Amino acid sequence: MKLLIDECLSEDIAKRAKERGYTETSHVRWIGKSGVKDWDLMPIILEGDWCFVTKNSFDFRGPVGTPGFPGEFAKIELHAGLICINGPVGMDLGMQLELFEIALDDLDDNPDLVNHVLEVTLEKINDSEIKVIRYRLPA
Repeated sequence: MKLLIDECLSEDIAKRAKERGYTETSHVRWIGKSGVKDWDLMPIILEGDWCFVTKNSFDFRGPVGTPGFPGEFAKIELHAGLICINGPVGMDLGMQLELFEIALDDLDDNPDLVNHVLEVTLEKINDSEIKVIRYRLPA
């Protein structure tokens, strides 16, 4: 599986994926696409057959409750997958890595994300309640 990490996430996320065996992982900055708008990233993601990892879930999967509308992946008939790391605004590196590790554990158990979204969400900060869900997109 090829993972492309969004620039809103630390490059350490990409390094961690490589350490975990996802050797074809890259970061938006590493491929020279910093500052590229979400809709302009989509052709790059699709042509590269990347599974995209982001914390900008709304932009790519759509709003909670109606995934896919108006998210960028809703318009795509076939894609390699989307991983959404959801935490509080200003999520620090430690939290990014913790949530991403959970996503990687899930991928280790079930690596097929074609036309699916994997979301890892920190729902309660103090109690550290983390929710992991998968669903088809487009539905």
